[in-house]
Amino acid sequence: MSTILVPVDADEDRARGQAAFVAELPSADTDIKAVITHALTGEETDAPEEIRNVERISTVRLVRDYLEDSEVDVELAEGTQPPADGIVSLADEFDVDQIVMGSRKRSPTGKAVFGSVSQQVLLEADDPVTVVGAREE
Repeated sequence: MSTILVPVDADEDRARGQAAFVAELPSADTDIKAVITHALTGEETDAPEEIRNVERISTVRLVRDYLEDSEVDVELAEGTQPPADGIVSLADEFDVDQIVMGSRKRSPTGKAVFGSVSQQVLLEADDPVTVVGAREE
């Protein structure tokens, strides 16, 4: 079974694009486990433990529901700040086979440069990183 890390931010279109990419992989319903994560902000990590839960993030729920509807095994994991470091740490912790990042819309020139989190993950991760575009509802 392959394990794929899916780190989401607050943008639903990007999260939907990430979920669709994973769900459309060959044998996604039988051979893939997706670990969905979100790096909690300082305020979120300082909240009481009973409400400090990555599942409270709407994009995490969106990806979880999308993948579960596609019969993909799902696990949730709390990311840490700064986000890129948290993503790389979780990739190591879960011994993932791939990381699927979402990308922002950019101008033609801007497409040559990734966002700072994506770029840092691309440079530091030991695992393959796939950057996918957004999908509107």
